[in-house]
Amino acid sequence: MQVTGGSQSFNVVNNLRVLGRWMRMITIPNQSSVAKAYNEFTDEGFMKPSSYRNRVVDVMEELMRFTYLTREHSTLLVDRYSERLDARSKAFENLK
Repeated sequence: MQVTGGSQSFNVVNNLRVLGRWMRMITIPNQSSVAKAYNEFTDEGFMKPSSYRNRVVDVMEELMRFTYLTREHSTLLVDRYSERLDARSKAFENLK
């Protein structure tokens, strides 16, 4: 998600998606950008009803769904063959 003070741009969101994948994070397909965010909140800090708010809720719902779907499989999602080989090699070296 991105909140900007100016016009809408997904450049930040796209770059965060790339960084997230590089760090082995699951990135959800949905994304949202709130342009001129200073106009979208009440004085109490709540987001005003709008299409922006609806899209933010859509993104949060999708994030929760992906979290529920992947949580119990997290060890499978970060297990890498190359890292297992490195760990075995280091363990073997420590035995010597």
